[in-house]
Amino acid sequence: MLIPVIYPDGKRDLVEGFTLSHLLGNCSIVKFKRQQGWVDVTSDQLRRSDERSVYFGRERRHNTQQKAV
Repeated sequence: MLIPVIYPDGKRDLVEGFTLSHLLGNCSIVKFKRQQGWVDVTSDQLRRSDERSVYFGRERRHNTQQKAV
């Protein structure tokens, strides 16, 4: 599915989803279109994949591997 985008110079384009992620990561676009309408990347709240992958809390996982006897 191609997604409409607008670059800072006003140029419009249609891009693939993986390209949209790249453009958002590089701050290379100012708007893109969702089903609900245009999203202004400078003012609308966006999900960020890098924020979900970093955890700054205390390690809570336990080693579940048992040593073979």
